[in-house]
Amino acid sequence: MSDAVTARWHGDNYQARVFWENALNLLVPQSCVVEVTFEANGPKAFDDVVVKYDPAIARSGPVKVPADYHQVKWHVEYGGRFGYEDFVDPEFIGASKYSLLERLRDAKAVAPAGSNFTFLTTYRVRDGDPLGPLIAGTDKSLLLPRLFDGTTTRSKMGKVRKRWREHLKLADDDALRAVLEGFRIFEGHRSLDELRSEITVRAQAVGLLASHAGDSDFRFDELARQLKVRQLNGLSRSLLEDLCRGEGLMNPAGAPVDDRLPVALRSFAGPAGDIVGAAPEDTLFLTDLFNQRYLVAGREWQDDIRPRVERFLRTVAAKTASLRLVLDAHASIAFLAGSVLDLKSGIDIELIQKGRVGTRVWRADDGASGPAIEVERTGEAGAAIGLFLNITHDVSRQAIKYMKRAGLAVDTTLNCTPAGGASPSALIGGLHAAEIADQLTRMVREARDDDDDIVHLFAACPNSLLFYLGQQHRGLAPLIIYEYDFDRAGNKTYHPSFVIH
Repeated sequence: MSDAVTARWHGDNYQARVFWENALNLLVPQSCVVEVTFEANGPKAFDDVVVKYDPAIARSGPVKVPADYHQVKWHVEYGGRFGYEDFVDPEFIGASKYSLLERLRDAKAVAPAGSNFTFLTTYRVRDGDPLGPLIAGTDKSLLLPRLFDGTTTRSKMGKVRKRWREHLKLADDDALRAVLEGFRIFEGHRSLDELRSEITVRAQAVGLLASHAGDSDFRFDELARQLKVRQLNGLSRSLLEDLCRGEGLMNPAGAPVDDRLPVALRSFAGPAGDIVGAAPEDTLFLTDLFNQRYLVAGREWQDDIRPRVERFLRTVAAKTASLRLVLDAHASIAFLAGSVLDLKSGIDIELIQKGRVGTRVWRADDGASGPAIEVERTGEAGAAIGLFLNITHDVSRQAIKYMKRAGLAVDTTLNCTPAGGASPSALIGGLHAAEIADQLTRMVREARDDDDDIVHLFAACPNSLLFYLGQQHRGLAPLIIYEYDFDRAGNKTYHPSFVIH
């Protein structure tokens, strides 16, 4: 019995922390988050945390999002798995009558047009289940073109469509598509401790007192429940400020003095909890050029994207010599940003790096030094170099396969891997990323037979590393950077993006 009570407490705390992860954005200057509600009065099931935006935010699709409705499911163990069949089973969400898909259908009928509906769980999609390939790597929405791929009901996707359509008693696939638009699935979400660390950092950033890591309790957990009891669970910026003053949460010294200009580049958008306070005029939205990770037909990296990025960054750099840069963008755009704001630009830059444990600030002088990477060099110096960055995972096999298929003649390969192996946590901070960028630039120079030898860059690494590498473009150019089809909805391989001279 005591284990069941503890599990219920942890589940409540988890939901409270998802709430605060979003609510603290209300205190970020110029944030587009205008209201965050804990345990709202509807729509049923997607009412655990509701976030509203003004102006509406851009994600991956053409329609801007005015609100985000969350259903939060925490589990004691992280080994649990689920699949597409569970979405038609009421027991999966602890209900007796209505399934997750039925709740989604009903919620869409009463929510503002364009709203997103997020199922957030610590469970993961079952290996081999058709649901896995349907979740976009950008904003976690369903890849509807892949689900509605025109195959028959005997195919994997056809069976998913049929099962869901018949369960909802819908007339056709068009009706099913309408229900699923805006549905997002965050599986394997962060742990209780990771969310606590994230909230602590965010609270400090907006001038609030945060709990000490050694404290046995976490004040924000109970405060969320008290908001519901006091019927103050729907917070605006002014209400949250009044609450924090009344609860003694305001740092007497106020928020840290910060004259950095927040600037954001967005070719795709992350979850609602990651919205930051860059003003509209200091945000470059490129989402109109992409469908998920893929360029809209008729658009070109070099001719359409590059001029917009370069023009925007030069404009914001003229405003100040101190920037905070958010790169919710493709790897190629992160490298290009570094090449514009290079080491000779005179701009003091800190980067917002997102990863497994949430959002962190990385600076090239943050003291987070780490080990060098191991480089396996093959071939002789020649007219072309293949540079493989296996930081978060190994790219070499797919890169070599692509180069053979594309007929790229590469004389030298530099296969670069962290000493402990590829991992999302291989880089520990900004200084570590900058050190590796320096190491890679030296390696390329040593591998070159001539200054005109071209570098073909294939990378799986944090955007911060690509930014720091781009800052040294003069020592790497000429260079071609390649993007991979992570969602496997396009050509399922690499394709070239920018040519850097």
